Amino acid sequence: MKPNGLDVLVIDENSIRAAIIEEGLREAGYDRVTVIDNMHGLARRIAEINPDVIVIDLENPNRDMLESMFQLSRAVRRPIAMFVDKSDEASIEAAVEAGVSAYIVDGLKQERVRPILKMAISRFNAFSRLSRELEETRGELENRKLIDRAKGLLMRSRGLSEDEAYALLRRTAMNQNRKIAEIAQSLVTAAGLLDPGGTE
Repeated sequence: MKPNGLDVLVIDENSIRAAIIEEGLREAGYDRVTVIDNMHGLARRIAEINPDVIVIDLENPNRDMLESMFQLSRAVRRPIAMFVDKSDEASIEAAVEAGVSAYIVDGLKQERVRPILKMAISRFNAFSRLSRELEETRGELENRKLIDRAKGLLMRSRGLSEDEAYALLRRTAMNQNRKIAEIAQSLVTAAGLLDPGGTE
């Protein structure tokens, strides 16, 4: 993707420095740049702008400012490159935990902008992919547990074998055009209503 194909949002309370960063980004080939220098209603404004990547420049961030930026990072789900002039180990760890894609100590230098933004986007995409895969795996595991519980209920109540119980769940799901896990959930819920101790 060409740099000028990206919508870049710059967040910097210092409007003079923000203007310098904007100019540097434009010189680096990013021509769709928006600057926010007022932190009021930041999350809403980010949602309205809907940028591809966010650049946050903090001169001497204090703990509260960093924490609010990290909360923002968790909420907006966008690649974020955060530039700070000074930092410590705890802040770096907190940034990584918050999902900041690139945390650069030593300020923003024009010649580093393009590779840093590319790396931030790439890292964000990799992290998002891993998060999605983890959620899918968790979901599959939960579904498997649910189906096992439903099979157990059918085996006990109808005297079926495990294969027969699964076949009945599968057949019911096909007949109702639903997923097996949905049928299993309905069965487990109904059994819980009829016999609160019988669903385990």
